Amino acid sequence: AMKRGDDYRRRLEKRWKGIGNIEEQRLLQEAALMAERADVTEEIVRLQSHLKEFERYTHQRGAVGRKFDFLAQEMGREINTIGSKSQGVKISHQVIQFKSELEKIREQIQNVE
Repeated sequence: AMKRGDDYRRRLEKRWKGIGNIEEQRLLQEAALMAERADVTEEIVRLQSHLKEFERYTHQRGAVGRKFDFLAQEMGREINTIGSKSQGVKISHQVIQFKSELEKIREQIQNVE
């Protein structure tokens, strides 16, 4: 997160150059806020948890279709949040790829129960 904060600080300095004298503390606060808003660590942790749970369900017998469906929905939410928080092209491509794979999984879930 520190590197990301530095990146945001540089971006803010560039953007605010023509505005006049900006307090250093204010610049640091804004950079920290931007970095915090873009942090997707929580979403990634939850997504990993959902994926582990999903795999666990593949080894269970019985009616798991609803469980799979719920987890697919939750994974979709996390991916959407990651996509909306991220500004990098590489992450955007990965989000699109993940959504595509998740859609295939959802189609398969329809055949489970």
